[in-house]
Amino acid sequence: MSTKRSGPAKVPAVGTKRQRKMLSIGDKVKLLDMLNEGKSYAAVGRHYGINESSVRSIKKEEKNIRKTAAISFNKDSKRVATARNKTSTFNASKGWFENFKKRFGLKNVSLHGEMASANTAEAEAFVNNKFKAIIEEVGYKPDQVFNMDETGLFWKRMPSRTFIMQEEAKAPGFKAQKDRLTLVMCGNAAGFMIKPGLIYRSKNPRTLKNKNKDDLPVYWMYNAKAWMTKALNLDWFKNCFIPEVKCYLRGKGLDFKVLLLIDNAGGHSDDMTYDGVQIEFLPPNTTSLIQPMDQGIIRAFKALYTRNTLQHLVDAMDSDQDFSLKDYWRGYTIASCLQNIQRAIREMKTETLNACWIKLWPEVADSLSVTVLTNGWFCCAQEEARREGRGGGHGGGRDCAATDDRPDRRTEEVDQRDSGEAQVLVLQLSPGQRSPTHDLTRERSHMHSDFLEATPEVSTSS
Repeated sequence: MSTKRSGPAKVPAVGTKRQRKMLSIGDKVKLLDMLNEGKSYAAVGRHYGINESSVRSIKKEEKNIRKTAAISFNKDSKRVATARNKTSTFNASKGWFENFKKRFGLKNVSLHGEMASANTAEAEAFVNNKFKAIIEEVGYKPDQVFNMDETGLFWKRMPSRTFIMQEEAKAPGFKAQKDRLTLVMCGNAAGFMIKPGLIYRSKNPRTLKNKNKDDLPVYWMYNAKAWMTKALNLDWFKNCFIPEVKCYLRGKGLDFKVLLLIDNAGGHSDDMTYDGVQIEFLPPNTTSLIQPMDQGIIRAFKALYTRNTLQHLVDAMDSDQDFSLKDYWRGYTIASCLQNIQRAIREMKTETLNACWIKLWPEVADSLSVTVLTNGWFCCAQEEARREGRGGGHGGGRDCAATDDRPDRRTEEVDQRDSGEAQVLVLQLSPGQRSPTHDLTRERSHMHSDFLEATPEVSTSS
């Protein structure tokens, strides 16, 4: 059998294999620019050492290539800017920072709310021109000029920080309550607060189911979001403000002519009209500068409300060895809130209320024995005198509102001290003469007194 003759073996071609050339994003962009200038695909391929087909493939992806190139360019720019601006790390100590602030007279202030956009020029023009002209033209007295403003109150919210013993790892936590209501605060330049309005999210809460709303220390209103609306504002004006002011002025023997100052908030009604009542809207962006309620009245009320709430909590902790904060807070209802609102209104001093009118009506604030300090804060002249050891008409820690009840007050003494910008006026009344502070405090102390007696205290039982 003959063998098969094999042919000559194939020898592989000897030669270097052409290496694949990779172009960067920048080179591809330049390649596309050359094509856009009118050069042929073959010429561009020879320039970069690639096939004509590769050039055509790059041309098809021109949109994506240019988009990627733009992103890469921005990143590179940021890296260059960071490298140029990179400086050595500087860690300042607390002492260095405090000295730095003192050296350059820097002060940390919080720009929030209405103060950040306050219009000082408009406020000064209103006080010096329009408001003064209204008072002089009609002849309003301090008892007849009222200011109203609303504020939100988180009535079931506890402080988030507290002092604890060092041995304790951490304080027992609880979830901060977000229950909110809106209070409508209104008072006059003489230092009298009418019954506050209250806007709650429920018309008839369970804890007030069998309560007569007329006996509450507030004028009850409700809204699904507990916000002030034009309808509620008109309701408060007709059914709360008018009756309260009529009763107050009747007791003072004054005519029913009233000036009500309110801001231009969106929830305030434009239809508030009544015989004898003049409504005056404050200029925009001026409430934080001249509105009396924003000068410390609302802040003082909230401070007193918080103090009464925490004091009741401390009393409950002292009286119950098995005290549970969770159970106590569950038993703190809207009825408990109304109790503390009433207590806070009672504890507000007439001097505090009157002093907050100093920016809008300085003559009235000065006339009721108020010390105007150079740093912008206000305090009662009797308290100033007591701190300096002059007696000031009463001793010890007695409240200024109770000084006129002492039977041995038989002298009338006026001590007026002029010391530059500050003026102190101390006035002691003779027997049988009452100050407006005594009358207003007495009215507030008897305002709806049956509510506190009829409402049960907060239950701490589980």
